[in-house]
Amino acid sequence: MQKMASRLGVGVLILAALLGSATAQAGYGYAAEYGKIAPSPAAAPEGAPTGSPGYGGYPADNAAAPAAAPPQGGAPAETPVPPPAPTLRFGFYTRSCPPAEYLVKHAVANAIRNNPGIGAGLIRMAFHDCFVQGCDASILLDPTPANPRPEKVSGPNFPSMRGFDVIDAAKAALERFCPGVVSCADVVQFAARDAAFFLSGYKINYRLPAGRLDGRVSLETDALNFLPPPSFNLSELVDSFKVKGLDIDDLVVLSGSHSVGRSHCSSFSDRISTPPSDMDPGLATVLKGQCPANPNFTNDPTVAQDVITPNRLDNQYYKNVLRHKVLFKSDAALLTSRQTAREVANNAAVRGKWEHKFARAMVKMSLVEIKDATNGEIRNNCRVVN
Repeated sequence: MQKMASRLGVGVLILAALLGSATAQAGYGYAAEYGKIAPSPAAAPEGAPTGSPGYGGYPADNAAAPAAAPPQGGAPAETPVPPPAPTLRFGFYTRSCPPAEYLVKHAVANAIRNNPGIGAGLIRMAFHDCFVQGCDASILLDPTPANPRPEKVSGPNFPSMRGFDVIDAAKAALERFCPGVVSCADVVQFAARDAAFFLSGYKINYRLPAGRLDGRVSLETDALNFLPPPSFNLSELVDSFKVKGLDIDDLVVLSGSHSVGRSHCSSFSDRISTPPSDMDPGLATVLKGQCPANPNFTNDPTVAQDVITPNRLDNQYYKNVLRHKVLFKSDAALLTSRQTAREVANNAAVRGKWEHKFARAMVKMSLVEIKDATNGEIRNNCRVVN
């Protein structure tokens, strides 16, 4: 009986994915505008978690998970996104692995339901992956005798990065259904998209072109060289984004992901020490009570990045920036130019505007430095090269 039930479940899953793809074939609008690009939408969202999202990149083991209200008025409208890079396309796995995007979404939904804090980690993982060697899943590679210091063990990623187990679970499911078809690089980007969907209360909803390949190179030094630290000023931030083909608007929009997640005290301890920074004095006082005077590797607690809506990916971050209630120097830096300060104010004031811009910026970032057949592969195991 168990074997029969399992087979029925597999059949239903594949049928659901096929139906989701078939029912959404018409009307996304890129085929006419971009010639040969004729995307097919992904299956309708399924498996949404019943619990509310947690703090983000760190586990919230004791966090309560009250039931989330379903979207009102049917499925949320998808945000229009830029056309994909020539080597990628929408609906890439429609024929080769129809349930691919559903399987990733299901793994993300389960993870956020069981541990709401994982969602922000998955969004952060996509950013950290794309900024180092491009969007190629190089962040997933484990240390080996031949390469004992990959990106994963670098200061920006260890021990703070969360979500590796979710990627493993999604990849394992994909290998059972479609062995050797779906790249780990695509899984990372799909997972970030799905995490944003759940953490925003279904307001951030976008489709991704796929067909990325997995990289074979992962170096700690690259992570240190290309990932902008929280101590960067505005000009340094702009330069680090420019290197990756992203502009100042992308910088402001993607910084909004700091609406969820947690940060180690060591990342902002200089802003709550003497002399004081431009941080709101009340927030600084609270943080001094939560953080040691001299955080170190063995004593470095974490705090919520957004104390107002720590469980929700929303535009509260920009309101916090305007009120000087943000942790990082890089957050406060957004007020040091007229252009970025104006964008911060617009994102804070107009409900729903930032969510659409965030969707577009995430798609744009997902196209950074895509590997080809000469330097990429589809890994069987996301943690090791083939």
